[in-house]
Amino acid sequence: MPIVTPSHCSPKVSTTIKEIRAAARAARRSGKRVGLVPTMGALHQGHLSLVRAANQQCDVVIVSIFVNPLQFGPQEDLSNYPRTFDRDRGLLEKEGIDLIFAPSAAEMYPGGAGTLVEVVGLSERLDGRSRPGHFRGVTTVVSKLFHIVEPDKAFFGQKDAAQVAIIKRMVCDLDMPVEIVVCPIVRESDGLALSSRNTYLDSGQRKQALVLSRALYRVEELFRQGERRVPVLEATGQQVFREEPPVRLDYLSLVDPNSLEPVTEAVPGTLVAVAAYVGGTRLIDNVTLGKSSSG
Repeated sequence: MPIVTPSHCSPKVSTTIKEIRAAARAARRSGKRVGLVPTMGALHQGHLSLVRAANQQCDVVIVSIFVNPLQFGPQEDLSNYPRTFDRDRGLLEKEGIDLIFAPSAAEMYPGGAGTLVEVVGLSERLDGRSRPGHFRGVTTVVSKLFHIVEPDKAFFGQKDAAQVAIIKRMVCDLDMPVEIVVCPIVRESDGLALSSRNTYLDSGQRKQALVLSRALYRVEELFRQGERRVPVLEATGQQVFREEPPVRLDYLSLVDPNSLEPVTEAVPGTLVAVAAYVGGTRLIDNVTLGKSSSG
């Protein structure tokens, strides 16, 4: 049976479900709180902020690194998605991580994926409208990870706000005994939200990508000045994108953060979500109105 590695040692890498399940159960039997940070690798400071939060709140932290084929569409970047496992392992070692779960697609989906988990309704909103089947792939793999690891807490980033809402609903609907911890967006000093896909951007595109946060901040500032009309706020953000014509806006929407439904009036807590294409790279970002967007 695998032994949970002390945090001052290199993290143990498990590639099989049997091995990581045994390690997690051994930790729980010894009275330890288990935290899970699901990732697709290509780690950056945003991921590491989740890892640090998990280390603060849990006794044993498992980081999964799995590029999940189910959440990529046929025209999307599965084959090109950055895979930097050795670098990722080194970063996690510095953070004192106990265990890395790095399964193959064949390990996670032996014989294919005949059983899928889908949160009907929410999964068709925001990114789900633009990327049919994406969130079904996310909830399927996350539900598998929850069943495999049985964590006490699982850590996700606010940058993927729609994903967070959908996973919370799945956990509630299926009575999964896990607490979802949502950590703030981590940004570069110029406002760009950290993303593994930022590595696709050349220097010119990197500058163009700032239009996402710039549009969100413009909407946020107008809200602070007292504007509550959704059409006015959305038009203000969309105008910012017209000032950066190389970037193609997918959506900029004001929605309820839990249902992801469009709102009729902006109130504190309303989510402003945006997605856009910078060259061939699709980026997302968001702010919550009435809440500081720093961090």
